Amino acid sequence: MPRSAGRPLIEALEGAPRGPCCGGVGWVDADRAAGELAVGIRTFWIDRTASGGSSLRFGTGAGITWDSDPEREWVETQFTARRLLTVASGAYRPSGVPARSTAGAFPR
Repeated sequence: MPRSAGRPLIEALEGAPRGPCCGGVGWVDADRAAGELAVGIRTFWIDRTASGGSSLRFGTGAGITWDSDPEREWVETQFTARRLLTVASGAYRPSGVPARSTAGAFPR
């Protein structure tokens, strides 16, 4: 399906804008021929509201192809979301760092 036909379908099915997704994130200084860029996957961003509030947001998803297994893609999407929630809650710890209590880190 051409992008021009697919985009309206995606927008109708998804309840919110995707936010930054798979684009270049970073800086470029053309005068100094310098820069640093990364690909924006598994990225957090802050949505600011007109009333002055803000929300920390992130997106997850899957790269669906002809050979994709929908169940495996869903499992991967859930795994990614859990990891991002762990980081956002402050409960994430790199390998080798002693564990700390995560009681109450995930509201129900």
